[in-house]
Amino acid sequence: MKPFDFLRADSVDAALAAGAAGARYIAGGTNLVDLMKLQVETPERLVDIGRIGLDTVEELKGGGVRIGALVPNSDLAAHPLIRSRYPVLARALLAGASAQLRNKASTGGNLLQRTRCYYFYETAARCNKREPGSGCDAIGGFNRIHAVLGGSANCIATHPSDMAVALLALDAVVVTARPGSEGRRVALGDLYRLPGDTPQIETVLEPGELITAIDLPAPPPGRQLYRKVRDRASYAFALVSVAAVVAVEDGTITARLAFGGLAPMPWRSAEAEAALVGQPAGTAAFEAAAHALLKDARGYGHNDFKIVLARRTLIATLRDLTA
Repeated sequence: MKPFDFLRADSVDAALAAGAAGARYIAGGTNLVDLMKLQVETPERLVDIGRIGLDTVEELKGGGVRIGALVPNSDLAAHPLIRSRYPVLARALLAGASAQLRNKASTGGNLLQRTRCYYFYETAARCNKREPGSGCDAIGGFNRIHAVLGGSANCIATHPSDMAVALLALDAVVVTARPGSEGRRVALGDLYRLPGDTPQIETVLEPGELITAIDLPAPPPGRQLYRKVRDRASYAFALVSVAAVVAVEDGTITARLAFGGLAPMPWRSAEAEAALVGQPAGTAAFEAAAHALLKDARGYGHNDFKIVLARRTLIATLRDLTA
């Protein structure tokens, strides 16, 4: 690990001042510290934001909830408002990492964690996300965990967050503060950028911009489920995951569907949702939704199985929710 300066902020304004001067924010450090040890990330200055508040879960008018950016993942998963109104989020959080990591990882940090691509972590490998213009060794390499949707000729890394997938299905909004200007509200689906020609730019956040909260609207009607398929039962990232909110009224379906493990960002499929709207619950509708989701999917050899796995996982999830 390279030497760095460390300071501790005692307020949002102090954190923003440090961010404006080029410091990187650190809360739980469950991802950033690992990357610094490997010299994948080499910030010259860190500012600890763990003591600036932002660690509560509050009910909003209209039945929604505001989640502070520094609420630990374990506390969020156990919170009565989350368990009762947004069980898909509670289940996604409990499916992620280990209990020790969930105790430290923050809500905002979870959204901004970097990919777990092998080549991103291996500094001797070519990685456009780590060193723009160097190439992508995952394409043509061992790419079992990599993306089948949304990738580019420059990057096929996947986003690792379980929590972000559930939040996407719930229409979450990210609340930020910015140095020298007003904060803003960004729909979670608009927070992330696909790799395209600039895979090193992963979000729309500006330098020094700080996530302060996540707002959830009132829970949508219907049943909620998070299903995660992984190589082992605990502490493994998703090969495929589905966050689904499905309502059946008069025998016909409305649905919200978000996916993890398939793309460089949490993936919402408007096409799959549209294929279900107004259709009777059954195999034909579920197959149509899976086809709409995966019609543009592309495997790269080792990850070809993900296309079949995603289809089966979505259909099984829809069957469970409409039973």
